[in-house]
Amino acid sequence: MELGRLGVWTSYRALGEENVGEAAGVAEQAGYDVFWLGGSPRLAMLRPLLEAGERLVIATGIVNVWAYEPRELAAEYAALEAEFPNRLLIGIGIGHPEATTEYARPLSTMRGFLDGLDQAEPPLPAGRRCLAALAPRMLALSAERSLGAIPYFVPPAHTAAARDLLGSGPLLAPEVAFVLDEDEHRARTTARNYAQLYLGLSNYADNLLRHGFDEADVAGSGSDTLIDAVIPHGTTASVAAAVQAHFDAGADHVAVQALGEPGIPRESWAALAAAILT
Repeated sequence: MELGRLGVWTSYRALGEENVGEAAGVAEQAGYDVFWLGGSPRLAMLRPLLEAGERLVIATGIVNVWAYEPRELAAEYAALEAEFPNRLLIGIGIGHPEATTEYARPLSTMRGFLDGLDQAEPPLPAGRRCLAALAPRMLALSAERSLGAIPYFVPPAHTAAARDLLGSGPLLAPEVAFVLDEDEHRARTTARNYAQLYLGLSNYADNLLRHGFDEADVAGSGSDTLIDAVIPHGTTASVAAAVQAHFDAGADHVAVQALGEPGIPRESWAALAAAILT
């Protein structure tokens, strides 16, 4: 499976469910290689995206382990893979204690879920799954039991630390949200409206505290320093440079998430792809 350097990250809620097929075509035409669908999707929700593209890899960002039985996930994957070979990647995540009442023992729960995928008939191959990993032990598990790691809401400092831990082989594909808007105040406001939810989730806040930020930075909707580091904004060139910082830190692939453009973010996707891929 060729993931290329650049993918888009979005959700049905952001796009409007009626627009997802068209969005896949727009992303593919712009030159992206992967369409990451967030919002803890069921695999059946990927079908319109698979049908709309010809080469675009469709990836989940992420399947939540509390919402699926491993054998069920493996069976649904196998059915889609047979119909759309080599175009399906399953991102898997443990979720957050603030969002899942069953949340407990994240590392052992993930290990058990991966065991279930391996024991299914047919299994969901390790090379067709990746883990939403932030902390060192989950990153190590992603290298051991999957294609690699898909960190979300991280600065380049985390990408560099993750690459050091993973070594040169496993996939490292961080998500980077961005705002194309040269009005700094308006762009930061857009970024903060997005960031506030994630800063209220302890897994993300704790991860940022491990990588150069303090309690004041992660409070509320985030300090200017944090917003500027995690959610690049401004001109296309400045955002492209921020994405390049993740590549320089060791990312193999970056999933970019356009903020501030309603519906299908055609202009944001096209501008950033042109700046990075040409």
